Amino acid sequence: MAEMQTQQSLHEIARFYRRLQGSAVAIAVLSLVWLLAPILTPFVFAGMLGWLGDPMVDRLEAAGRSRNTAVILVFSLMLLLLVLALLILVPLIERQLLTLIESMPRYRDWFIGTALPWLEHRTGLQLLAWFDTGRIIDTVRAHWQEAGGFAATLLGYLSRSGFAVLGWIANLVLLPVLTFFFLRDWDVFVERIAALVPRNQEATVTRLARESSEMLSGFLRGQFLVMLILGVLYGLGLWLVGLDLGILIGIIAGLLTFVPYLGPATVVVLGGIAALVQFGDWQHLAGVLAVFGIGQVIESYWLTPKLVGDRIGLHPVAVIFAVLAGGQLFGFLGMLLALPVAAVANVLLRFAVEHYRASRAYVGDGPAIVLGDEHVEQSGLILPGNAGGHAKPDQGSPPA
Repeated sequence: MAEMQTQQSLHEIARFYRRLQGSAVAIAVLSLVWLLAPILTPFVFAGMLGWLGDPMVDRLEAAGRSRNTAVILVFSLMLLLLVLALLILVPLIERQLLTLIESMPRYRDWFIGTALPWLEHRTGLQLLAWFDTGRIIDTVRAHWQEAGGFAATLLGYLSRSGFAVLGWIANLVLLPVLTFFFLRDWDVFVERIAALVPRNQEATVTRLARESSEMLSGFLRGQFLVMLILGVLYGLGLWLVGLDLGILIGIIAGLLTFVPYLGPATVVVLGGIAALVQFGDWQHLAGVLAVFGIGQVIESYWLTPKLVGDRIGLHPVAVIFAVLAGGQLFGFLGMLLALPVAAVANVLLRFAVEHYRASRAYVGDGPAIVLGDEHVEQSGLILPGNAGGHAKPDQGSPPA
C-alpha cells in the first residue's frame, strides 16, 4: 500500500514538472515572438498566403501538372490580381485624397460654424473658446518648454520612422519571394511538423489541425470577399448619392468590415458628415442612410450567411478583442495572428468541452447509457443532454 502511494506521488510530481516545462516553453516562445515581431511580419503574411494558395496548387497537381508548374501558375495569378488592384485603386485613391485636401477648408468652416454651435446649444458647454486662435497661441507661449520637448520627441520619432519605412520597403520586397517558397514547399513543411507529433497523439492532433485549417481558411476567404463586395457597394452607393468623397469612404468602410460593426458605422458617420458639409440638407443624409440600410440587408441576409457563415464560431466581441489584444501585445504581427490563434483556441476549447461532457465530473459516478448524443443515467435522472426525453427504468426492476 505504501509503495503504491509512493508511486502515485512520483507520478503526480512528474506530471507537475511536465506541465511546468510546457509552461516555460510557451513563455519562451511568446517572448521570442515579441522580440522578433518586426522581422517576423513578412514571414507570417507570406505563410498565410501560401496556406491560402496551397489548396489551388494541390488541385492543379491532381489535374496532372507538376508541383513547380502549379506553384508558378498560382503565384502568377496572385501577382496579377495584386497588380490589377494597384492599377485600379492607386489612381482612384489619389484623386479622392486630392479632393479631400481641397475640401478641408469647407470641413473646418462647417465644424466651427455649424457643428460646434449645435453642440454648445445642446450641451451648454463653451467649446468654441477652445478653438480660438489667440487662446491657442497664448497656450503655446505659456507651455513653450513642454512644446519644445514635444517637438524634440516628434523629431526623434520621425528620424526613427525613416528606418521603419526602410524596413517596410524591405518587407515588401521579401514578401513575394517568401510567398513563392511557402507555396512550393508547403506540403514539405506540414510533413516535417507532423513527423514531430507523438505517435499516440497523431489522430487527435490531425483532427484538430484539419478542423482549425478548414474553419479559418473558410472564414478568411469569405471575409475577404465580403470586404471587397461591401467596399464596392458602399463606394458606388455614396458616389451615386453625390458625395465627392463617396468612393474613399466606401473603401475605408469595406476595409473596416473585418472588425464587426465598425464598417457600417463608418458609412453612417463619415458619409453623414460628408453629406452635411457638401449639401447641408436632409435628402442627401437620407441617401447615405439608404446606402447603409441596403448594405446591411445584403450583408446580413446574403453575403455573410453564404460566404462566411459561422465558420470561425467566435462572437463579434471576441473577434474585436482578439484583434485589439494581438495589436497591443505584438503590434501589426499580433493583428495578423489574432484570428488564426483565436480560431485554433476555439477548436481546442470545443475539444476540451467534448472531453468534459464525456468525463465523470459531468456525467456523475453512476453508469450512463449513451443514446446517440444523449446521456441517460440508469438511476433514472434526466441529464441535460436528455432534457426532452425520459430515462429508462433500471433493467433489474420490473416496470411500474
